[in-house]
Amino acid sequence: MPELPEVEVVKRSLENKIINLIIKKVKINDGNLRYKVNIKETLKLKGKKITKIKRRSKFLIFEIEEELFMLVHFGMTGKFFFIDKNKTKFRTSFYYSLDKNKDEKHNRIIFILENNQKLIFNDIRKFGFIKIYNKKNYNKILHLKNLGPEPLEKSWNYKYFNNYISGRKRNIKNILMDQKCIAGLGNIYVNEILFLSGVNPSRKVSQLKSLEIEKIVKNTKKILKRSIAQGGSTIKDFSSDDGKKGVFQQYFKVYNKDGEKCSNVDCNMNISKIVISNRASFFCKRCQK
Repeated sequence: MPELPEVEVVKRSLENKIINLIIKKVKINDGNLRYKVNIKETLKLKGKKITKIKRRSKFLIFEIEEELFMLVHFGMTGKFFFIDKNKTKFRTSFYYSLDKNKDEKHNRIIFILENNQKLIFNDIRKFGFIKIYNKKNYNKILHLKNLGPEPLEKSWNYKYFNNYISGRKRNIKNILMDQKCIAGLGNIYVNEILFLSGVNPSRKVSQLKSLEIEKIVKNTKKILKRSIAQGGSTIKDFSSDDGKKGVFQQYFKVYNKDGEKCSNVDCNMNISKIVISNRASFFCKRCQK
């Protein structure tokens, strides 16, 4: 599943291609996604201009004329393709290569834009979804209303995090994966954040020292910014709009490195793997206390 950096890269890719374009038609090849596509709602998009694209957590929010917006979640394998007026197909998200025959099989929804340009939602496993809302209902949407602060904003800070974990008995890995605590983090980046912070993923948050809390907040921002700058992480099939693969995975310190030597020069331990809440956790027993 794409995490915050990957979704942010998709957002930036699409901003360069579809802002201010008018949706001429919406073609639904297969609306049986995680939530069945509401055909009646999609008809409201016809003739409307895409005015803005935002990201909230792992969601994309397309603002549309006349107080409409479209909420998109990629699930495990969802992605967008863009076809320009010259019929050139661009990757905006998650494929290493373009395969016309294989891609078309999984094209679920096609937004036909002006000048015969197209935005295609493709999803192999169909765990992603697209929903249309009126802006007046924005604050009532369950997908969004209980999300914690964005980690790259000022609201994700020592004071907030220290207050949030006060009195809680959960381990730090679970807390950081909880979208109510912080929005957009997933398994990959939580592993990396905890390694850089020197904190064992099994540690109870009640045992964290002030300096460790500060490190977690600081390193969350540091790692996410670095990943976005590198174009996101290539896990299976992620790539940016120009076809360039994200390269942050080349800088992973612990994720998926079970049995490999710790990257810290003064450490001779190998990376260990445990399972926390059914998710793989990678860490160094010596460097993470």
